[in-house]
Amino acid sequence: MLRTPTGGSGDGTATADARWVSIGTVLTRLREEFPEVTISKIRFLEAEGLVEPQRTPSGYRKFAPGDVERLAQVLRMQRDHYLPLKVIREHLDALARGEQPALPSPGGQRDLGDGVWDPGPGAATAARIGRAELLAAAQVDEEQLEEWESYGLIVPAPEGGYDAEMVTVARLVADLGRFGLEPRHLRAMRASADREAGLVEQLVAPLRLHRNPQTRAHAEATANELAELSVRLHAALVQSALRSRLH
Repeated sequence: MLRTPTGGSGDGTATADARWVSIGTVLTRLREEFPEVTISKIRFLEAEGLVEPQRTPSGYRKFAPGDVERLAQVLRMQRDHYLPLKVIREHLDALARGEQPALPSPGGQRDLGDGVWDPGPGAATAARIGRAELLAAAQVDEEQLEEWESYGLIVPAPEGGYDAEMVTVARLVADLGRFGLEPRHLRAMRASADREAGLVEQLVAPLRLHRNPQTRAHAEATANELAELSVRLHAALVQSALRSRLH
């Protein structure tokens, strides 16, 4: 359990001031429970809007006890529930509104929607769905799916069936198609995604080969962070390019 500073006297001002801590102190406290956490990780979570520390006039971060506990909540949900940051942010925002949203139990299944289930941490294989389930969840027909597969946009899993993520891919391809973007137009996106995935794989490969289970888990978390940053960069570059062309 995280420890928060206490103490102070008088009108309470000294107590309040004493409870603000630096990012280095936050790191020390978090490492009691999360040995793999780093300064970069904390800054990344701040950039993602998961925590909002105050700043001194000289620009140094100051974290309140609530900030430290919020960071611990984020790290627990990542570690125990394998949740993406977007879902974690929504969950914490709901808690702040006084709601009581449910989270999946560690090691338990979680509903991905449309009949797709993720077995959760510890399962023998990742979530898989059949062809019929993919067609129904993505609301497309056999002819569309075959075309998307021919362009490499939808890829069956080596073990058979499809990763649950293919439902999201299929829906996005269908949505883009409504604007006139055909599968042949999207091949460049697929190629770009493969290159980015290859780069992330190279960066985390040394960690994934490590004998320490915690180090291998850190590799997975690092890969997820790099993927999210890559998506953000891609979106920012597209928006910037569009603004330069449309204005």
